[in-house]
Amino acid sequence: MIDEIEVKNLALIRNAALTPCEGLTVITGETGAGKTALLSALKLMMGARASSDMVRDGEDSLVVSGRFFGLGRHSEVEPEGDREASRDAYDASGESGDEEEVVVVRRVGADGRSRCHVNGGMASAKELAALVAPSIDLCGQFEHQQLMKPANHIRMLDAWAGEEVAPYREEYERAFETAKAAGAELRRIREAGEMTSAKLDEARFVLRRISEVNPLEGEYEQLAHDLALAEHAEQLASATDSAYTSLSGDGGALDTLNDAALALESAGRIDKELASLAQSLREAGYVLEDVSAQARDYRDGMELDFDMLAEQQERFSQMQGLLRSFGPRMEDVFAARDEAAETVSLVDDSEMRLRAAQKSVDEAEEALAIAADALDSARAQVSPQFSEAVTAVMARLEMGGAELVCSSERLDRSAWTLIGPSSFEFLYRPGSGLQARPLARIASGGEVSRVMLAAKVVLGAVDDVDTLVFDEVDAGVGGAVAVALADVIADLARTHQVIIVTHLAQVAVRGDRHYVVRRVQGQAGPETLLDSVSGDDRVDEIARMLSGGATEVSRAHARELLATR
Repeated sequence: MIDEIEVKNLALIRNAALTPCEGLTVITGETGAGKTALLSALKLMMGARASSDMVRDGEDSLVVSGRFFGLGRHSEVEPEGDREASRDAYDASGESGDEEEVVVVRRVGADGRSRCHVNGGMASAKELAALVAPSIDLCGQFEHQQLMKPANHIRMLDAWAGEEVAPYREEYERAFETAKAAGAELRRIREAGEMTSAKLDEARFVLRRISEVNPLEGEYEQLAHDLALAEHAEQLASATDSAYTSLSGDGGALDTLNDAALALESAGRIDKELASLAQSLREAGYVLEDVSAQARDYRDGMELDFDMLAEQQERFSQMQGLLRSFGPRMEDVFAARDEAAETVSLVDDSEMRLRAAQKSVDEAEEALAIAADALDSARAQVSPQFSEAVTAVMARLEMGGAELVCSSERLDRSAWTLIGPSSFEFLYRPGSGLQARPLARIASGGEVSRVMLAAKVVLGAVDDVDTLVFDEVDAGVGGAVAVALADVIADLARTHQVIIVTHLAQVAVRGDRHYVVRRVQGQAGPETLLDSVSGDDRVDEIARMLSGGATEVSRAHARELLATR
C-alpha cells in the first residue's frame, strides 16, 4: 500500500506530495494541468524506464520518493539498505514482513542517468520493479496492467476460485515436479550410457586410485594431529615433566601451598576469616594435584612406537597424494570418489537403471495426466462463474452488452508448465454476436480500464494487488453510467487502496480524500501544483467539474452530491 509519494522537478511539477488514504483517493483538475506527471512519478517508482525529458527545465535532476507498506508479501526481492534488518523484518514472520515500511527513492539526472535506493541502499531499476510493481496496478496505462498480461489471468481465476481449485492445483504442481525430476534422471542415465570410453576410463582410474588408499572420514585430520605430536615428542615430554616436578617435587608448589594452608588454619582458630582463606587454599590444592597427575600421565605416555610412526607417515603421504590429485580438501577427494563410482555404476548397471528410470517416468507421467485432467476440470467449472460475475459488474457500468470470456486450450505435453497443462486467457466480446478477442487488442484505454475495474471488484479481497490506480476509466462516460461507475469504484475501495484520476464529479464526490491538480504561472515558467482540498474548497472543485465554474447553482449541486455520496 502507498503511504506517501513526493515528487520534485518532474515535468512541470516543482514540488508535490500525495498522501493517499486506504480507501478511495481522487485526483481532479483541468485538462493539461499535469495529472499525467503524477502517474509518471508512480511508474518511475515501479521501475519504469527513465528519460532526461522528464526532468523539469533548468533543473539538474528529478527525484521521486515514496513510502510503502506490505511489499514483503508481493515480492521475493528483499528491501535494500540494512539487508540483515530487512531480512529479519521480512522473513521472521509472515505478518511482520507485511507491515514493514519500505522507502523508495528514484533520482533521474538531466543526463538521463537513473539511480535507485530502497531503504537507503542502492538498487537497480529491475529490483525496484520486482519489489514495488507487483503490489500496484496502473489501469489505463498498458505498461503495468495485470489484466493485460495473459500469464496473470489463470492466477486471478485461481485466486477467486479459492478452495474449489487450490487442492487440484497443488496436486498438479507436485505431480509436475515429480515428472520433471523423473525425466531429468532418465536423461542423465541415457547420457551416461552414451559416455565416451575415455571418460569412462578416467572415472574407473579415479575410483581405483582413491579406493587403493581408501581414506576414512576424519582420518587425515587425526593423522595430521598425531604426527605433529610425534614430531615434538621430546619437547612435550620435557615440558610435562618440568610441570610435574614444579608442582609435586620436593619443595614444589603443592608443598608450599600446604604449608600456607596449615598456617592459616592455625590462625583461623583465632579469626574465622583466616580459616576461610585456608579452605580456599585447600581447594586450589585439589586443582593443582589434578593438573600434576595429568602432566605425569602425559609424560609417561610419550613412549613412541617407531614402527607405528612410520606407518602413519606413509599413510599421511598417501593421503597428501590424493589431495594433490583431487583436493585441495578431503571433502573434494570423497566427492570425486562418489562421482566416479556413480559414473561407473551408471554404465555397468545401465540397462537395469534405464528400465527403473523409464518405469519412474511412466508412473510420474500417468499421475501427472490424471492431475492435469482434474485441474482443467476444476478450472472449467469455475471459469464460467467468474466470467458471469465480471460481466455482471460490466453491465452495471452499462458497457453495451460486453462480456468477459474465459478461453482455455489444452497444450501439447511439451508445453505444460507448473501453472497448468492448458493455455488460459481472458477474452473480451464487445457485444452479443461479436467475436471475442484478447484484451490486449482492445483499442480503448477507458474500455479496458472498466473491464479491469469489473474484474477487480469481483476478485475483491483475494486479489494480490493492494493498490489500483485508474486513469481514463471515465473516458466517454456521463449520465447514469457515471453514477454506476462511481458506485463500482466505491465498492472496489472497500477491498483495495484506489487512486483515480477523474473528470467526473459523480466519482470525485465518492473520494475519501480529494486532491486537485492546478497549473499556475510561476517565476520560472508554468508549474503544476497538487493540493488536498476539503470543505468549501472541495465544494468549489466539484462545482467546477459540474459546470465549468463555481456558480451558486453548481455549488448547491456539488453540496447535494457530497451530502448523498
